[in-house]
Parts: sequence; structure tokens; C-alpha cells
Amino acid sequence: PLAPPSPAVQSAGDLENAEHTAGVISELVATACGFRLQRSPDPPFKRLSVVFGEHTFLVTVSGQKIFVVKRQKHLREPVAV
Repeated sequence: PLAPPSPAVQSAGDLENAEHTAGVISELVATACGFRLQRSPDPPFKRLSVVFGEHTFLVTVSGQKIFVVKRQKHLREPVAV
């Protein structure tokens, strides 16, 4: 299991000093890790994508660390035929 949510160790860009966001993502990961289908020490996922409006948060768990990257979604215009 993951350690209890703790303050962000390092942050930059839009997520710099975003302690509330870090706490919410930690809780989301802990909840997702609770959905294990088999008894395994590994998380039941390798990457978790969270889509909010124009942004996507890509969450990766490695050991006891949670890595988050915030990306802007690229909206594509429909192709006119």
C-alpha cells in the first residue's frame, strides 16, 4: 500500500505549490489502489489519466512516489471532406 498522503516533495509549472491538488491526487491514487482484483503489492495500474476540461493529468506510481504531469489537451478540428 501507498504511504498516507504527504506534502509534495517537488513541484514546478502549473502544479508548483499546489498542495490541495497534490492531496486530491494522492487520495485518488489511494482509492484506485483499493480496487485490486488480486492480492498483489503492485498498484492495479501503471498510469492513471485524469481528464478535466482542457487538461489531462497523467499520474504514475513508482514505489512510494507519485509522479504527476499536467498536459493541455489538443483539441482537433473535424476534417472537412
